[in-house]
Amino acid sequence: MKINLEDLLKELKRKKIRLSHQRLKVLEYLTLNQCHPTVDQIYNNLHMEVPTLSKTTVYNTLNSLTEAGLVRIINIEDHETRYDIRIDDHGHFKCESCKKIYDFNIDINAFETNDLKNFAINDKNVYFKGICPNCKL
Repeated sequence: MKINLEDLLKELKRKKIRLSHQRLKVLEYLTLNQCHPTVDQIYNNLHMEVPTLSKTTVYNTLNSLTEAGLVRIINIEDHETRYDIRIDDHGHFKCESCKKIYDFNIDINAFETNDLKNFAINDKNVYFKGICPNCKL
């Protein structure tokens, strides 16, 4: 799924989220680098271009974008939080060798959840771990 920065900007305005230069750069990074980055990766990749950027600003921006429903949090590992600009239902595969995360299409709603009939489901995720084709060589 292709993410359009202009559509995201319109959505931010619609949700009345103030757009600063730093927030725009974080959003632009997520849009152009759909690599499921961590806060540290975003900060390290943008800090030279935006010297006034702080990790706190990155955290706050990601929190705002998550609350607005424009970014999804991914927790495949307990000690690592990553962010995904793609918010539609899809699966993730994490390579245990190179640590890269790949998206894959899956019909999450096709899973039978009869045992959860009286539960309120707020989020659905499918994660696989293994070795990607590049690392298998």
